[in-house]
Amino acid sequence: MTRGLGGDSPANVQKYLSGVDYPADKQDLIEAARRNDAPDEVMQTIRKLPGDHYGGPQEVMKGYGQIE
Repeated sequence: MTRGLGGDSPANVQKYLSGVDYPADKQDLIEAARRNDAPDEVMQTIRKLPGDHYGGPQEVMKGYGQIE
């Protein structure tokens, strides 16, 4: 599958993380995505992120790049 296309693209993931106060734990990201009505594929992507703590959106996207 080509990464970056579809509902779990980096831009879409960030869109559903609107309102997160960084630094944030993975659970904070999951809760924000749920509040923002993220679709299942985005929720799955967030759950797959490596690590448990993120200093900012750039760290989230760095983790996104590590998902296989």
